[in-house]
Amino acid sequence: MEVESARLLAAAISIGLGAIGPAIGEGMIAAKALSAIGRNPEASGKIMPFMFATMAVTESTGIYALVISLLILFVF
Repeated sequence: MEVESARLLAAAISIGLGAIGPAIGEGMIAAKALSAIGRNPEASGKIMPFMFATMAVTESTGIYALVISLLILFVF
């Protein structure tokens, strides 16, 4: 296997696997938050800011995977 092929394959695998976790996590966060709001609509003012904060933290993992794959592509 050539070095260029290995780099492309490593970048594809790193962003592919690195995006699965945040996607599942954000779906679970949204589902639980909407379920809680459905049970108690008055609490939506308290739930929504925490939901957005936790989604941002979860999304940062996907951004780290993107940075690593870009480093593999363009630096190494």
